[in-house]
Amino acid sequence: MSTESQSPPPAAAPPSADRVRIVLVGTQHPGNIGSAARAMKTMGLSRLFLVAPEKAPNTESYALAAGADDVLAAATTCATLAEAVADCRLVLGCTARSRRIALEELSPREAGERAVAAANRGDEVALVFGRERTGLDNDELQLCHASVHIPANPDYSSLNLAAAVQVLSYELRLALLAATPPQASSELREPPASHAEMESFFAQLAQTLDAIDFHKGRAPESALRKLRRMFLRAELDAREVRILRGVLADAQRMAMLAGQSSRD
Repeated sequence: MSTESQSPPPAAAPPSADRVRIVLVGTQHPGNIGSAARAMKTMGLSRLFLVAPEKAPNTESYALAAGADDVLAAATTCATLAEAVADCRLVLGCTARSRRIALEELSPREAGERAVAAANRGDEVALVFGRERTGLDNDELQLCHASVHIPANPDYSSLNLAAAVQVLSYELRLALLAATPPQASSELREPPASHAEMESFFAQLAQTLDAIDFHKGRAPESALRKLRRMFLRAELDAREVRILRGVLADAQRMAMLAGQSSRD
């Protein structure tokens, strides 16, 4: 639908918009990919990632994109969500209902503001949307730093995928246009730890806790979830992660030596 207005056109989205990506996981209908691309472009977003779509974008996708062909053509396809967000510092998962995974829940406005604040710091940011019928599964939500819930009518909360992308894209645009550009710092800032670096750290942490018998027969999942949330809240930079991994490596080495000594 086209509209006419005598007011001046809105300002283009700031450059930090290029650090925000929309990630669609397991999309079942190619038309929804095109509609999502259209929703993104209307709000000045251009980076679309597709995780294992059931069907690749096709003629229906381009028809429903309604001119956002460039967004579709430049879309990146990944096999897994972990691959799609590996270089991200902030990952927000859009979900329609609460899960067993304990995540901080944000409103769309809070999500937009947090995403833009991270992008303005130079961080890569991902907003993740799940499958049309089932959304994101618990393993995928585990890869997110927080969840986003659109407070739809509880009596009719069926929200189309592209409509959900439009809501979040709109909030992102408002936050992008309102954000104050960050002032240049005379100090060199250590780059934040990427999503992949954090996941590697968590894997080594789990191995180390097993090596030192931290769990003592108890199921490890609960402790690991709590430790994950604690370290994510700390917003570690890349150097801090390297230091922690060095500590874990020494702990693993000492555990191995202790095990060898007990067998001698």
